[in-house]
Amino acid sequence: MKRRNTDNEEPELLLGEDGVISDGEKSDLSDSEESQYSGLEDSGSDSSDEEEDGAEPADKVAESKSHHVTAGGDEYEQDSSDEEDIRNTVGNIPMEWYKDFPHIGYDLDGKKIFKPLRTKDQLEEFLDKMENPDYWRTVHDKKTGRDITLTDEQVDLVDRLQRGQFGDVNFDPYQPSVDFFTHETMIHPVTNRPADKRSFIPSLIEKEKVSKLVHAIKMGWIRPRKPRDDTPVYYDLWAQEDPNAILGRHKMHVPAPKLPLPGHEESYNPPPEYLMTEEEKLAWEQQDAEDRKLSFIPKQHSSLRAVPAYSRFIHEKFERCLDLYLCPRQRKMRVNVDPEDLIPKLPKPRDLQPFPTTQSMVYRGHTDLVRCISVSPSGQWIVSGSDDSTLRFWEVCSGRCMKTINLDGAIKSVNWNPNAAQVLVAACVERSVIIVNPGLGDRLLATSTDQHLEAYQEPEEQKQQPVTWEFAEGADYEQGVRLRIHHEKAVKQVSWHGRGDYFAVVLPDNGNSQVLIHQLSRRRSQNPFRKSKGQVQRVQFHPTRPFFFVATQRYIRVYNLLKQELTKKLLANCKWISSIAIHPAGDNLIYGSYDSKLAWFDMDLSTKPYKVLRHHKKALRAVSFHKQYPLFASGSDDGSVIVCHGMVYNDLLQNPLIVPVKVLRGHEITRDLGVLDVVFHPTQPWVFSSGADATVRLFT
Repeated sequence: MKRRNTDNEEPELLLGEDGVISDGEKSDLSDSEESQYSGLEDSGSDSSDEEEDGAEPADKVAESKSHHVTAGGDEYEQDSSDEEDIRNTVGNIPMEWYKDFPHIGYDLDGKKIFKPLRTKDQLEEFLDKMENPDYWRTVHDKKTGRDITLTDEQVDLVDRLQRGQFGDVNFDPYQPSVDFFTHETMIHPVTNRPADKRSFIPSLIEKEKVSKLVHAIKMGWIRPRKPRDDTPVYYDLWAQEDPNAILGRHKMHVPAPKLPLPGHEESYNPPPEYLMTEEEKLAWEQQDAEDRKLSFIPKQHSSLRAVPAYSRFIHEKFERCLDLYLCPRQRKMRVNVDPEDLIPKLPKPRDLQPFPTTQSMVYRGHTDLVRCISVSPSGQWIVSGSDDSTLRFWEVCSGRCMKTINLDGAIKSVNWNPNAAQVLVAACVERSVIIVNPGLGDRLLATSTDQHLEAYQEPEEQKQQPVTWEFAEGADYEQGVRLRIHHEKAVKQVSWHGRGDYFAVVLPDNGNSQVLIHQLSRRRSQNPFRKSKGQVQRVQFHPTRPFFFVATQRYIRVYNLLKQELTKKLLANCKWISSIAIHPAGDNLIYGSYDSKLAWFDMDLSTKPYKVLRHHKKALRAVSFHKQYPLFASGSDDGSVIVCHGMVYNDLLQNPLIVPVKVLRGHEITRDLGVLDVVFHPTQPWVFSSGADATVRLFT
């Protein structure tokens, strides 16, 4: 142990490591010895510096350690009684700054303090944690790089500080306070200073202030305060509103609820119709007090003098006082709004003509559900597909069935080729898509269509395709069937491209190949998507741009076919989409859903619906736009077709105008199904609808 030396004490002798008593001569410490003293092993990299500085050799270091004495010199030079022996003088800085250097700081002499040669890895740290019983009280000193084991006194100090107690054990926070000042009058004053002269002479400054205040009171500039009257003031809470009264200044005043005026039943001689019979009296007595219309039984008296005292008088007055006392005196701000102002100002339907209003023709001939219809580009013919496995071609104006084609199963979808130079119809039957040439109209067009199909030559190298193309022969060819495209799963929908060469089909149960695009001229088929996101319900091509719309159950995705990327994702905000239709301009679309919603999307405005219509009571099956007129229609299972006016303006700052104009009825609900498909005439403001009652109807 090292002790402090005073001036009067003799230098103490210390016992060296070899057991020899050495005299109190002071020896200097080398750098390596300081490193060992501070708990750090010398890395040996600074040996050259030690020799230059004149440090002692290594064999004299141990000898100098044993000859440590405290004699002579400054008494604080060898002092180690501080609360911490700070050997590192870098100060309060982040020690991470030294992580890339071999030293960890500088000592009091400005020499480097080197880091330990060996540091513990995670395995040694874990073993030390398991085997060392003092591991929990060991902390790492970042400034010196050594581990310090806390003593019991230091652990107790940390525990007391964590509990919010004082660090000193002997400190008593509740010790009695010392009364430094006393309430007793002492004999000797605190100060015996004589009083000033100014304490006996009136103040001139105060005299001037008082004279000014007196003058202001005389002139009326200052009014003295009136004596305060502490007597309580009472006022009637339910008094009439007088502007001069207290209630007139009460902002939240509520007038007292008035009692209802007495009626004929409260008269002493009421009319006979107000008197109760015995059955009514018995029923009145059995009812609860809250359920009774009258709180008393009307009675008839011969004169007013014969009227007895009212037995419930005090009780009713008490309830009246309770009503006044417990009335919620709160003013509710009510907005007086005219209900007609809440209805949007829409133009009258007669100003939006023309639109279909009446049923003009019914096309009968099918024996089962008519699921799909399509109109030719010229508007002269209409084709219908039914569950009775027949494809029927009708003349629009006369209603005559021009041709019937028998197929292998129920027809789920049919679509007429929009190219007027070809007479082709695509129909979905079970797992096949059938291309039909009906041979109606101009014979030259029908012949040129067949020649176009027969001019195809198979390539030398056949590429593997997901479908099989088959050319029709025999009886199928005589009926008008030209091509059969066989798929692996059932086909739900077919949709033509605007130019009439490509068409897309939907196979809901085909995994990642739910959508296929076929090219008629080259007999090629391809899957545009590697992975299907959701169950596909409907697909459709953009009328003018290379965009492709894919509708799943809750989303509508718009893909760019040239860039092969997703352009936009529309949030349908419905449970299940049933059908979609694209506006002829291409910037707006509508969809129908099975939860009775029809929504309009303005794709330039937002990815959410611009307007949602809930005019139908049951599920929507089909929606359609007119190609020339600002009209769109929707068909539902409630047996109605609703025609709406949908005007899209060229001004981008003006929102579309949507006005329902007509509800068309005529289809009979069969098997809880109503209208299954809706399509407009290409040139006239007419609408066709097919229903579960095996009919096709024309509304003009």
